[in-house]
Amino acid sequence: MSNRMTTAEYRGYQQICGTNGRMMVVACDQRGAMRKILAATPEEQAKIDERKLGDVKSDIVAYLANAASCVLLDPVCAVPRVVDEGVLGRDTALLIGLDASGWDTDPSGYRLSRLVPGIDARRVRELGGTGGKLMVYLRPDRPAANTHNIQLIRDCVADFAKEDLLLVVEILTYAFEGEDEAEYKANFGRLIEGCARIAIDEGAKVLKLPFPGSAASCRVISDIARDVPWAVLSAGVDHETFLGQVKVAMENGASGVIAGRSLWKDCISIDREEEQRRLANVATPRLRQLQAILDGFAVRVPEPA
Repeated sequence: MSNRMTTAEYRGYQQICGTNGRMMVVACDQRGAMRKILAATPEEQAKIDERKLGDVKSDIVAYLANAASCVLLDPVCAVPRVVDEGVLGRDTALLIGLDASGWDTDPSGYRLSRLVPGIDARRVRELGGTGGKLMVYLRPDRPAANTHNIQLIRDCVADFAKEDLLLVVEILTYAFEGEDEAEYKANFGRLIEGCARIAIDEGAKVLKLPFPGSAASCRVISDIARDVPWAVLSAGVDHETFLGQVKVAMENGASGVIAGRSLWKDCISIDREEEQRRLANVATPRLRQLQAILDGFAVRVPEPA
């Protein structure tokens, strides 16, 4: 299976990159994680409805993401709203997340990723998306854990290929219940390397991955990906930590960032006036710092099919 982008896919990839040729995507497709930031207790979180999440996401687009090359949004509370209401800037590309919030669990404790009902490549195009984003959980060291989620990757890769539309494949890993925490952390880099290998084998053309923990693992991922560009995600770490991770990833073959919580997690609020102020005065300077790091690296241009 070829991992080279078609002309149409490559055009979409150009649009999610900045003028420096590097991916600079602001991610705010989260739902559950965003509720946990906005409210401390499960009872208060349950009171935050989709309309309120849509308000928060609209503010992130208006005050932060419109200064980036692309924004990643969900089709539950954010899209088509930000398009129909004229919030999303004309020069900011749009990735639409396919994955539903949370996951199912099978009897073995394996995470089963889920999709938002009715959201496929054709619907992403109808919603004005530049492309889609699929997230699945994998444990490369436990093949039995991955059957369902690998099939999701296959199905979505095939669906987006049929529509000739860009798809970004995001892979996360996780610890099993009762697994030794120190052992899991020690193995994390190898797990992310294995995740990249599976995604590439299943036809992914653009990857979104957690920082694997070291320059050596970043280099292994780049060697696995070959001409497939990969972006590092922030995974909710603090901004200064993420800046260091981005620099290491870029020095070792990454092609950009898809950053969410590290930019805005301490800026969003139930108080919209305070939220807008902090997005403009705190989150946007952070975005500029990320863009400055990306500007320091030569453009790596994937070769279209």
